[in-house]
Amino acid sequence: QVQLVESGGGLVQAGGSLRLSCAASGGILSIRTMGWYRQAPGDQRELVSTITSSGDTNSADSVKGRFTISRDNNKNTVYLQMNSLKPEDTAVYYCYARLMPIRPSVWRDYWGQGTQVTVSS
Repeated sequence: QVQLVESGGGLVQAGGSLRLSCAASGGILSIRTMGWYRQAPGDQRELVSTITSSGDTNSADSVKGRFTISRDNNKNTVYLQMNSLKPEDTAVYYCYARLMPIRPSVWRDYWGQGTQVTVSS
């Protein structure tokens, strides 16, 4: 069974940094896109940043210049380096992947369980 496992969340003061990681495992044939979404209490889940297997990125305007997404295709792992964190960044961060399992051989969306990021003032 395919699964995404996040790590690296925690509590940090405003202006600090955190590095999130997410590893995809299981019967995976190919990964097209991996990335991060976040959801604050009482809010909808929103895009943070994504990256394709070829390196194309897409990020929310609110994090550009502060967050950097990267990946290791050989390890099926995506990272999110978060710098200059703000209280508004506080949310549960969810790893996302669009990938093709071995069976069935179709593109599907997968989500991790989420990791809490809390930024204090």
